[in-house]
Amino acid sequence: MIHSATPDDDPCTRLEPARTPQDTFRPLLLKLMEAEGRAALTALLESGAVREVHDRIDDQLEELVRCLRPGESPDAQALTAAATELCAGVPRRRYGTWVWYPWSGRLVHLLPAEEFRLVRTDRNRDKITRVQQEALLGRRIGVLGLSVGNSAALTCAMEGVGGSFRLADFDRLGLSNLNRLRAGVHDLGVEKTVLCARQMYEIDPYLDIEIHRDGVTPETVEAFFGTGPDAGLDLLIEECDTLWAKFAAREHARDRRIPVLMDANDRGLLDVERFDLEPDRPLFHGRAGESTAADVRALDPAQSLDLLLRIVDADRLSPAMTDAIGRIGRTLSSWPQLASGIMLGAALVTDTARRILLGAPLPSGRHYADLEALIPADHAPLLGTAP
Repeated sequence: MIHSATPDDDPCTRLEPARTPQDTFRPLLLKLMEAEGRAALTALLESGAVREVHDRIDDQLEELVRCLRPGESPDAQALTAAATELCAGVPRRRYGTWVWYPWSGRLVHLLPAEEFRLVRTDRNRDKITRVQQEALLGRRIGVLGLSVGNSAALTCAMEGVGGSFRLADFDRLGLSNLNRLRAGVHDLGVEKTVLCARQMYEIDPYLDIEIHRDGVTPETVEAFFGTGPDAGLDLLIEECDTLWAKFAAREHARDRRIPVLMDANDRGLLDVERFDLEPDRPLFHGRAGESTAADVRALDPAQSLDLLLRIVDADRLSPAMTDAIGRIGRTLSSWPQLASGIMLGAALVTDTARRILLGAPLPSGRHYADLEALIPADHAPLLGTAP
């Protein structure tokens, strides 16, 4: 059942615009088996903030039956009986969790966490076994930089690679970001950390997500990596533009023996730095020499660009990116990036993250998944390019 709330609807009492701060990013989980949850739901419905109620718990229960009994083909009556049996006497309205998304005004009825994840990831099997899926959900991933990193974080969430996330970015969504970020025009001005967390919670409301709205700075980098015994990251996805942050993040990751992945969004470049296996490994595979985060802070723009080009192997950049370097700030406003490249990078990062977190002996290195090389064209020029 999916409908808009109207004055005559039950459980909604009336329709009013959602009253939500723009920086809200966590859903509210309500369990109607508890008196506190029932009272909170009643207060929410009476507030008039609910715009839509989505209750497809019957369908979810039937999917759960099929996931648990894949070799059976029950008829409709048997399916309903099996679904009722799974509820163990709990009325369906009270079964599972009601999830309130304040930024959209939606109230959604879902299976309990364990059953929800079993059904949601069932089609991963057995590319990812259930045992592996459970292990992955016990891992914490840090994502630094949420333009390119947004797609990586969302793909990890969809695939069930990580159950806890730490997201860092200081920026807000701008119109020019919409060429590569999966977002809508109604999201303009929203903090990128908030946007990403919302999108991930809409995939899985049982995730644990922490956001760092100021990105990573000398004052916040320790908190981003975690200070408690069980608060550390298991893997870092680094996709930020600030050169100092790139160095500082790797220095902290190396000190804590955390593997680092980076997609450079040009020619499908993927960096794998296994600081967990090689605690003395030089940053950026040695391409930065002995430079440190402290050194980088003293560089002028020209020196910073020179160092960045060394890090990404300037002689291996695509022709388009090579051409763009000299035109940024004159005829180009910033680095060119395409949605297709971002999505490819998200796939590369997620697949690699999954294998590392599951203990695959995947070594450090730089890899390219260059689609123009893998799927070559003939020699005719593209429309609009010089012959």
